[in-house]
This record gives sequence, C-alpha cells and structure tokens, in this order.
Amino acid sequence: MRALWSLDPSVTFLNHGSFGAAILPALEAQAGWRTEMEREPVDFLVRMLPAALDEARAAASSFLRADPQGFAFVPNATTAISTVLANRAPGPRDRVVITDHSYPAVVKAATKACREGGGELVVVQLPLPLPPSDTIVRAIASSLDDRTRLVIVDHVTSPTAVILPVEEIVRECRRRGVAVLVDAAHSVGMLPVDVDALGADFWTGNFHKWCCAPKGSAALVVGAEHRRDVHPLVTSHGFGGTFQEAFDWTGTADVTAWLSVPAALEAMAALGWDRVRRHNHEVVTYGQRVLSAALGTEPPVPPEAFGSMAIAALPDGVATTTQDAVGLTDRLFEHTRIEVPIVAWNGRGFVRLSAQVYNRPADYDRLAEALPRLL
Repeated sequence: MRALWSLDPSVTFLNHGSFGAAILPALEAQAGWRTEMEREPVDFLVRMLPAALDEARAAASSFLRADPQGFAFVPNATTAISTVLANRAPGPRDRVVITDHSYPAVVKAATKACREGGGELVVVQLPLPLPPSDTIVRAIASSLDDRTRLVIVDHVTSPTAVILPVEEIVRECRRRGVAVLVDAAHSVGMLPVDVDALGADFWTGNFHKWCCAPKGSAALVVGAEHRRDVHPLVTSHGFGGTFQEAFDWTGTADVTAWLSVPAALEAMAALGWDRVRRHNHEVVTYGQRVLSAALGTEPPVPPEAFGSMAIAALPDGVATTTQDAVGLTDRLFEHTRIEVPIVAWNGRGFVRLSAQVYNRPADYDRLAEALPRLL
C-alpha cells in the first residue's frame, strides 16, 4: 500500500489529517494535465478547460451526492468558509455561532468577520468525552436567537478528531430559520457523505485529505436559495454568469488539482471505500489504545466517536499551550522521525493520530515507545 504514495520511507507518517498525502495515480493525472496546459496555454485555458471542469465537477459532485449546479471547486475548506463569511457578513448586533472544537483558522475568520461588521462571535462549549447527540444539539440550539446570522459546525473536528451530529444540528438550525455552514474538511473520504440529504445552507469539504487528491482541491456546495447571492472572493471574468462560471474562473491559476480529483476518487475506490474506512478506523483505534497505555492516560473519546483520526491524552501539564505543543511536535520529529501533531485544546495536551491505508500497527507501537521516552 505504501508504494501507492511517494512518502519518505525514513519517516513514520501519522499525520495524514493535516494536509493529506496524494495517491500516485492522482499525481500522475495532475502531471498529465499540467503538460497539456503548458503545451498550448491559450487553447487549454480558454477552449478546453470549461468542459474539463464540468467533467471533474460531475465526478466530484456525484461522489458527494451534491447538486452539481451548486458545486464550486475551491482551493481548500478555509477559502470556502471565508467566502461564505464574506457573502453573509455579520452586521451590527448579528451573531455567528461556532463551537470550541472549531478549526483555529475558522475561529480567526469568524472573529475577523464579526470584528469588521460589529457582530458577536458566540462559542458553544462541548466537553470531552462528548455528551449524547441530543445534548449537543440542545447546547447549540440554546445559543440561537433572532440575531443569529450563521452557525458554523464541524462534521469531524480538527483539534479533537470527534464526529459531531451534523444531521441533527442542521435540522434544528433549519427549523429555526438559521443558516448553517457545515465544515466537512475531514469528512470527505473518511465518512460516507450525502450533501443533498444533509440539507445545509452551505457545505465545504477537502478532497486533498482523505480522498488523497492533490493539494488545493476542495468543494463549496451552496443551497439553491443562496446561489444568486454567493460570489467568490476574487471577482473576474466569470462574474455575472452562472454560480459555477463565477467560481470556475477567478483569474489565471493552476487548477490541475481540481481536474485530478476524479483520478484520486477512482484510485481510492479501487481499494474499496468500505475496506479503507474499516482499516483506518481499526488501526487508529489500536493506535489510541497502545499510546494511551504507554502514556498512562485514559482515552478521551471512545472508538464510536471518531473515524480515521483519534486523540490520546498527554499526562497532566504537558503541552497545555499551542507554543508548547508545537515545540513538542518538532522535538519528536527531530529525535525520532515520527510525524504526528501534538495539539493543545482548552488547556490540555493531546496527540492526534491519523490512519490511512499505508499505516500499520507497528507505526503506533513505535510512537508508543518513543514519546514517553522523550517526555
């Protein structure tokens, strides 16, 4: 399996969750697209690209079970979230609701939007281990009122790697007439996704993580009632056309990562999505168990609360700040060539483990031996 990736064999790579790792057939497809583009740039970008993007969009939206008419390729989920915030900017007294499990870049984007518009950022606290789904929904619902402009909720959280009950959260927000944006940066490929059935006003997910597409490939899906009012951050020749045209062309760019998404989906499908997801979950569950035992800590969340990522708790007082967590991550890599993120969340330190099909139990055994010794 590892031969399908170009990963450095000297590194124990347990951090697929941060940026992904592109599978070789997708990189080969991207190289082919780049060759075609540079062979005759005008012909490619002006004449060939619109149809090529339509084909890539058809494959990608079909995988997500999303309406292609509301599907736009974007470089990453962060861009998509900033796009939604720009188009649904909170004004004076408006409120934007997030949870304390939100991705730091999303927190900063929401903070900036509220600060510039005079709005208020509301952060809902969700403890670990997570309470039952109905308790989570009630906690978010209790923060909603007639001032709420937007709710941003993760499907799979970044710092804590837990799965939130987005179906129930979206249903409650929609029932109350509050727009909701689902940050599914980690969901695509990790979990089965049905965007249309979910029914969120806005949805975004990355292909470059668990689908193993090239970096810079993500999707923004916008509900039909919002498409006329949602525009990309950059205005270019596509403005004034359809929703798709506005996002397809925001100036000259290398969009070969988008065109290579179908090759990545095909390569991963050849491995078997159910098989991949089962392997990843079982291996990362093993990793959480052996690392927690080695550290002398209890697993902070049970296996049913996560997918292909899991966290293990560090001993009390270790890596409780972002600065300390980054320092420990770097020292671990320097001393052991193990790539795994240490995260600080709400004053506690955790190790966030990832599993992709190139990982095996021995990778986590090595971490379980090395990290306590380093500490």
